[in-house]
Amino acid sequence: MGSLQDKIALITGAGQGVGQGIAYALAAEGARVAVVGRTLGKLEDTCAEIRRRGGVADAFVCDMMVKEQIDHCVEQVVNRYGGLNILINNAQIVPLGRLLEVSDEAFVTGLDSGPLATLRMMRACHTHLKGGGAVVNFASSAAVRWDASGYGPYAAAKEAIRALTRAAACEWGVDGIRVNAVAPHAMSPGMKGWMTERPEEAAAFFKTIPLGRVGDCEQDIGRAIVFLVGADAGYLTGATLPLDGGQAYWG
Repeated sequence: MGSLQDKIALITGAGQGVGQGIAYALAAEGARVAVVGRTLGKLEDTCAEIRRRGGVADAFVCDMMVKEQIDHCVEQVVNRYGGLNILINNAQIVPLGRLLEVSDEAFVTGLDSGPLATLRMMRACHTHLKGGGAVVNFASSAAVRWDASGYGPYAAAKEAIRALTRAAACEWGVDGIRVNAVAPHAMSPGMKGWMTERPEEAAAFFKTIPLGRVGDCEQDIGRAIVFLVGADAGYLTGATLPLDGGQAYWG
């Protein structure tokens, strides 16, 4: 019996990278996993691996920038599994670039796919999470980097998610819902692409991580989230947990 046996988890952006690693970790603890994202083939690959390991997972296609699709997705998940206990808001389109370079459209996309999508998904799930549910949203250490150049729009979107996380924790504690955020570094496809595009910056970046490595999507990020959504973290809410090898100083 795993620590999340028979819990029902909805994970966005679970077709690859960090979301996929979280899906593997939660399923390994007995959670039934709704694997949510835009690309059915990637979602099915995640589900197939979970089933190969003996877990339960189903794919649900959803564009997180369309409110109607979010509402429909949550309804489908609840109808399929009979409820919902865990929400992981991982998916987001990242607006990188300097302030004079990033277009309005790119910035708005970052906001729509980040804080707005996070808020919409939390609202859609709220009723189902009452009485012991847990939410994990995704922040970033980009806002507290040693040099925030080129990360302003991305950091702004992620800091908005942190603010929403804190507000939800305060407002929904009475409903028995815990809401926390994580700020991870993980060897995701996005991280690998950044390393290829900006090798010198990446090399300098790695030197600033006290543990000397980037986290593994399943073992380092997924397993930490197993703790966050489980009973052992039952008195933790409204917090941001840095899963970054000790790199950022949050103060």
